[in-house]
Amino acid sequence: MSSRNSDSSKRVWTVVCAVVTVVLGPAAVTASALDQANKAPMHHAVKAEQTQGYIQSDLSRRRAAA
Repeated sequence: MSSRNSDSSKRVWTVVCAVVTVVLGPAAVTASALDQANKAPMHHAVKAEQTQGYIQSDLSRRRAAA
């Protein structure tokens, strides 16, 4: 019977290792890709256009003009 116990424990460990690989595999790949991206030199950064607005400082001028 020890042969059966050995076979079943091997199956359990095989399943455990498979589950760990499926769960942790993508996380390790993502972490590796992010690490590589952080080490890469910065390329041309696109600047967003900054729209400038006029804020009137004196409200009495606006009321007088209206």
